Amino acid sequence: MKIALTGGTGRIGQAIATEALGRGHSVVSIDRAAPADGTTHENVDAITVDLTNYDQLLHAFDGCDALIHMAAIPSPGRHSDHVVHNNNVVGSYNALRAAAEHGIERVCQASSVNAIGLSYSRAPRFDYFPIDEEHPNYNEEAYGLSKWICEQQADSLVRRYEAMRIASMRFHWVVADRATASQSFNRESKQPDKHLWAYTRFEAAARACLLSLEAPFTGHETFYIIAPDTTVDVPSLELAAQHFPDVPIRADLTGNRSFFSSAKAEKILGWTHDRPD
Repeated sequence: MKIALTGGTGRIGQAIATEALGRGHSVVSIDRAAPADGTTHENVDAITVDLTNYDQLLHAFDGCDALIHMAAIPSPGRHSDHVVHNNNVVGSYNALRAAAEHGIERVCQASSVNAIGLSYSRAPRFDYFPIDEEHPNYNEEAYGLSKWICEQQADSLVRRYEAMRIASMRFHWVVADRATASQSFNRESKQPDKHLWAYTRFEAAARACLLSLEAPFTGHETFYIIAPDTTVDVPSLELAAQHFPDVPIRADLTGNRSFFSSAKAEKILGWTHDRPD
């Protein structure tokens, strides 16, 4: 399979390319930044494209069988709100629409836990734990809104192009390993309601994206792609009682289980955070 990969020079993009090559696929790495010296690989074609330029992007998808869209401004703060929002929304629409124009039916795109409001909200709101794909949306800022709109765009595209399958991946902070995440999200870290001690490893995120291209679902589906444990060894029920005493617990939070549920990804994609033996 020849996979168009936007954001291919980013850290998640590089992990996805490695996973794709390991599965015998070829990759067209598409980014506004050229790859660094020494980072290109056999069976990876690198193309420099601005995703806001639809015609350039359309040409870059020539001959591709699938799309993994990771390119985006990954957080607010470094750019003005309107720049973050407009870049992410237009880039996602262009990628999805160009895929449709090429007849590409298998698509994966990066969303975020912030699509429903979390890290960049003034005071995140939780209706229950663990959070799943049915949880209401309370986002209130430009980055989270851009990710929510990207998901709505996917809903629209699959209504128009009924053969398309689009997976929107709600990642948390994607890092190399749990130890790295634990340095920032620990028992003493401030505002735990803005991170819930959650993380995703690069390799696990990459594997989820590749699995989504083959999974037997129809239309558009969102998936939480989150590690099953928190970044701390404190029991999750103890953390919930201390920080969120009024939030109902709907499922198992024993041990240091995550405050997010990835059960849907496990069921539909056959994905687990740790690579199966």
